[in-house]
Amino acid sequence: MTTNESVARRLGTALALIAALATSAVAQAADAPYPGTITVASPHGFADTAKRVEQAVAANKMGLVAKASASAGAAARGVKIAGNIVLMVFRNDYAVRMLAASVPAGIEAPIRIYVTEDGAGKTAITWRTPSAVFAPYGNAALDAMARELDPVFDKIVRDAVGN
Repeated sequence: MTTNESVARRLGTALALIAALATSAVAQAADAPYPGTITVASPHGFADTAKRVEQAVAANKMGLVAKASASAGAAARGVKIAGNIVLMVFRNDYAVRMLAASVPAGIEAPIRIYVTEDGAGKTAITWRTPSAVFAPYGNAALDAMARELDPVFDKIVRDAVGN
């Protein structure tokens, strides 16, 4: 199996898992089971917020690796549920550094940004800080990379919710 086939297989598996996770209820900070999970309210509607996150990802020179949306899938079947989309964000130079530091940590990338809408039409953005995502590996090089990424993801979200 080539490296590209291996990456494609892992990405397909990750997308299936993300799609399953995206069907859960709207993420709330109090419900977040993991440390480093941050939820920020957006003053914009769901579709606009999702678009703004995508634009902020590009503006901050990161890559939108993939996206999964249970609400889009439901809509395709004629079922209406509250909006949700998982945007998977990373960049190849970080991926190379991550894998050089820890191959097992590869399961953590891309970092996920979750845009949700509640029953009242309020929109939120939830993500886990890269430093929290990679902390369990106890690897200094990985921790240094994650500390570089923390402000990047924070800025992506701030840019998306800004006016």
